[in-house]
Amino acid sequence: MQHISAQVSAQEIVSIDEFLRLAKHAPILDVRTPAEFAKAHIPSAVNLPLFSNEERARVGTAYKQESREAALLLGLECVGPKMRSFVEDATRIVQDWKNMQEKQANLPNTSNDAAPTVLVHCWRGGMRSASMAWLLRFAGFHAQSLQGGYKAFRRFAGEVFQRTYDVRILGGYTGSRKTQILRALQERGEQVLDLERIAKHKGSAFGALGEEAQPSTEEFENQIAMQLHSFNPAQRVWIEDESRLVGKCVVPEGVWEQMRCAKTVFVDIPFAERVQHLCAVYGEFPQDGLMTAFHDIEQRLGGAATRSALEALAANDVATAAALALRYYDKTYLRGLERRAPETVRHCSLAGLSVEECAEELLKTIMP
Repeated sequence: MQHISAQVSAQEIVSIDEFLRLAKHAPILDVRTPAEFAKAHIPSAVNLPLFSNEERARVGTAYKQESREAALLLGLECVGPKMRSFVEDATRIVQDWKNMQEKQANLPNTSNDAAPTVLVHCWRGGMRSASMAWLLRFAGFHAQSLQGGYKAFRRFAGEVFQRTYDVRILGGYTGSRKTQILRALQERGEQVLDLERIAKHKGSAFGALGEEAQPSTEEFENQIAMQLHSFNPAQRVWIEDESRLVGKCVVPEGVWEQMRCAKTVFVDIPFAERVQHLCAVYGEFPQDGLMTAFHDIEQRLGGAATRSALEALAANDVATAAALALRYYDKTYLRGLERRAPETVRHCSLAGLSVEECAEELLKTIMP
């Protein structure tokens, strides 16, 4: 493997900026272990592990307890029988990627390129990615490796969070349809960073209902970084008013600081409309899930209000339970709103309007 690494030319190892530029036109192959990949990875990357979790542990133990040479021989022993499958899997990944691109662009299916391009990376841009890239080049691929590996991407993500954005916060009490309004703004060409969608959580004790398992905070950060990187820096970015935690995911500090200082449009939706919206969103969820969420906020909601909410749910009276939850969340949200400088907040009354009408009205209300 040392010989393989030495044969890689400078043109075949690219910087993170070039790597991400190329990723618009070729698939990314993450050759780290399944466990490393599952923890967090570059968005859109596909896992093609050189070693299994167990194999990497064995190679690492051999390196520490025996020698570099022993680890190298064990690595070759693990990899040798899988070389054919690596090439076959890479061929399939490239074709799947091309099919997806053609479908999204509504293009006719085309034949494979003579030398399909793949982008390869491991943890530090070392022997694992060099070995896989060498094999794929030998098999006829145009394989390029990421200098510094996944660690370089993580440094890049940290830099993205420190950039300055023209952030506009969409605020409003719980049930104000902020998520739906954000999506309507996006349909009108606005740049939207939807933290709740990325976190797979609606941002309250009830936020996990109906959602998939949340990503790790690291994966959450990776997706935020890629989305911010894709935005036009000359245009504003809309973000829903959130706490620092979206479920268990932590908003990156650089983004959070800009959110706290940003100009805010507070959408004022009547209480009854908000109750109706919560009934529509949460009314179909299993009763036990809703009850568990009320138990989770019992200390803050109060024993009497919690019992009333649970009794209402038992009677299938979701509206009464929703109204009790809103009174708690309204107080919590108001405390957060009061910490913002008053001159940065503009209220916008949107009573009785559809989501699309709300978006249109907001675009007339934006502060310069």
